[in-house]
Amino acid sequence: MRILGIDTATPTASVALIDDQKLLAEQIHGQARIAGDKATPQPKGNHAEVILPLIRSLLDRASLSLEELSGIALSIGPGSFTGLRIALATVKGIAYEWGLPVVGVSTLHANAARVDDDGFICSLLDARKNEVYAALFRRAGKTLTRLSEDAVLSVSRVNDLLCHYGAINPFLVGDGARTYESQLKNSFGGAMRVSAGDEFGSVAAQAAILARERFLAAADDDIGNLAPVYLRPSEAESKRLFAALTS
Repeated sequence: MRILGIDTATPTASVALIDDQKLLAEQIHGQARIAGDKATPQPKGNHAEVILPLIRSLLDRASLSLEELSGIALSIGPGSFTGLRIALATVKGIAYEWGLPVVGVSTLHANAARVDDDGFICSLLDARKNEVYAALFRRAGKTLTRLSEDAVLSVSRVNDLLCHYGAINPFLVGDGARTYESQLKNSFGGAMRVSAGDEFGSVAAQAAILARERFLAAADDDIGNLAPVYLRPSEAESKRLFAALTS
């Protein structure tokens, strides 16, 4: 089962190919990585400009074509509003043209799955305005268990989430963890590990791996109804709502 994973919900766009549970190759914007290779991060770019070239480059490196794929796994959010729309439009175009099934995977879940250390893993993506998209997981060997649902929280409330589940020495991963590292450490007051996630593999690869069981069970998403998971209204929607409330 060859699955193409795509992520543009996080700051660095990535794509990946897995065959069953084996990573064949992944392409992170500014990097080119075949499984086992190392790569040096490069500057981030506009997702709309890079996603299709990333996919083409990845397929070329793996010597595969779109018609040889079994399905597409998409990091469906929460995350960048623009990035999510770009990825979904791209995926729908490919899926309709080639008749491929699609599965949407939580970006926070895929981000957490990159960490292979046992213990509590708190996935945090920067939601701006001193808020983060957050979800808590716990890993024991190869099993990653979700403890909390995806949510948008003020940075100060991340401490409440960790304390509620008795998270000891949690691993905080994602750009939200790095952006608000000082506040999180001051608020939590306990031992924690923090990483933006740059040293791990791609979010796209984990999205593909997490989607595999659903593809095997033919439990893919309805492409026509598949929509990004925002968790909160966009800036434009917020302004329209405010204008309506104050008019």
